[in-house]
Amino acid sequence: MTAPRPKSDVPFYLCLSLLGGLYVGLVAALLVADVAYTSTVDLGHVFASPQIRAAIWLSLISCSAAAILSVWVAVPLGYLLSRTRFPGRGFIDLLVDVPILLPPLVVGLSLLILFQMPPGAWFQRNVFAVAYAVPGVVLAQFAVSAAFAVRTMRVTFDQIDPRTEDIARTLGCSRAQAFWLVTLPEARRGILTAFTLAWARALGEFGPILVFCGATRMRTEVLSTSVFLELSIGNLEAALGVSLLMIGVAVFVLVITRAFGLRGTGLI
Repeated sequence: MTAPRPKSDVPFYLCLSLLGGLYVGLVAALLVADVAYTSTVDLGHVFASPQIRAAIWLSLISCSAAAILSVWVAVPLGYLLSRTRFPGRGFIDLLVDVPILLPPLVVGLSLLILFQMPPGAWFQRNVFAVAYAVPGVVLAQFAVSAAFAVRTMRVTFDQIDPRTEDIARTLGCSRAQAFWLVTLPEARRGILTAFTLAWARALGEFGPILVFCGATRMRTEVLSTSVFLELSIGNLEAALGVSLLMIGVAVFVLVITRAFGLRGTGLI
């Protein structure tokens, strides 16, 4: 008796490819449509605008500041969530994800209310203005991007074998020395990934900035709000030019994260 011939897998993979290809085709069509609609002349006019150039510079500065702050808190918090067990750990882990799940407008509204309450209002009166000012732009970006950085760093530390720290401690290192000399150098790729993801997320932030800081030209306008402002006055070419710049930056960030970052983490 001969064994039955195995059935071909072609129909199965063809079905999967057709279903998945619908979304891939949509993304490709969006990018092609953006590029086809504009021209180099239109892009030249857009980037010759002093308002757009100011928005670019503010975006570069604010996104970099937000990303640095995000990594600054993500490294210790990610390490604690990955390596230690303490009361309230589950609640803190849940709390970190709240900015990711909240609608962006709610984040902006919450920041606005925070700085109208007595502690925040006192800070604005006696230290420096935050709402409707450049520091508010950085804070709005940081409030959301830090959550992505913390999640990335926790995954990073989860993937690092804790036995290397234990070995360092048996050789005379303290916990802090083992962290600085052993674990942190091993986490350098994760730190780079956390920084780039936080930077990219800060660049795309719109709702919290609009609610908390407004979209004042030459003051609190960043690239994401530039798209909104140009669309509001019917200048589709300028809005599209800024959008193409943001798409280019997003592709660049993806290349960096895939070349140097974490694979198989669900984050990239």
